[in-house]
This record gives sequence, structure tokens and C-alpha cells, in this order.
Amino acid sequence: MLKFEWFEGTHSPEYRDALSIREKVFIKEQNVDVALEIDGEDDQRWHIVGYLNEQPVATSRVYFIKPNVLKIQQVAVSKAVRGQHIGLQLMQNVEKWAIEQGAKELILSAQDTVIPFYEKLGFNIANEVGYMDANIPHHDMAKSLKPKSNSFNEVF
Repeated sequence: MLKFEWFEGTHSPEYRDALSIREKVFIKEQNVDVALEIDGEDDQRWHIVGYLNEQPVATSRVYFIKPNVLKIQQVAVSKAVRGQHIGLQLMQNVEKWAIEQGAKELILSAQDTVIPFYEKLGFNIANEVGYMDANIPHHDMAKSLKPKSNSFNEVF
């Protein structure tokens, strides 16, 4: 069973799990420089870790760049569980949390190879000209959010 844990900053056991996933995916698999991945900003961010059978398998970090715009960063899924819709569930959880926090828009910097994944989730490319980040081609993407109605009066 997949379970998600949210936490803020770097002072929790879950942070070590998030960092472990990011190190495997970004530093070891994608050869991202340690100084770029461990950028000193984790203590100022919210983090989410997905656990499958109590093992950490997915993570991301987020922060508000404006009161209603949430930036998603460091989305990573362990190689062993890719193809099992873990990334989809991670992003659905991030979106649900974002709406609960009052976000009206999500933005992220997507590696070009995963743009189709984000497009399936409703993200659109925000800049036609891509750029290199950590020697990997990227494009910015954005998605507008519509809060889910909880009130009968809001529906009718």
C-alpha cells in the first residue's frame, strides 16, 4: 500500500528518506552535481515522501513563490517501482495538498524526457525555448487549479 507523508524542513526522519531517493535518482542515475541537488534550500521547503510497503519510493519538494502559486521541485521515483503509477499518485497528492493550501496554479521545471507525463496530468509548456539545468534539457510547465467544491450551495 502506498502512503504519503508531508513535512516541512529538514528535521525529521522522513527527510533522510527524501534525500536518499533524490541522491539515487538525480546524483547517481542522472549525474547531477551534488552541489546542485543539495542546494541548501531544503530547510525552507515542504517535502512529501511516498512509502510503498514502508519503503521510501517517491519524493518531491514544494514551496509557494506567490501566495497562490506553488512551485514543484525534485520530483523523483525510485527506479525499482517506475511504471507502477507511483509518480502519478505522488503528483495527485501534491495537487490535492496544493488545493488545500489555497494554490490556484502549479509550476515546475520538467526534464524534456518527462514532459509527456506532466502533459497527461494537465500541465502545459510555459516557455517554447527550453534550457539546460544540471546538463539536462528542461522546459517550464504550468497548470491552473480549480478548487473542488465542498458546498451544495457552491454547486447550484
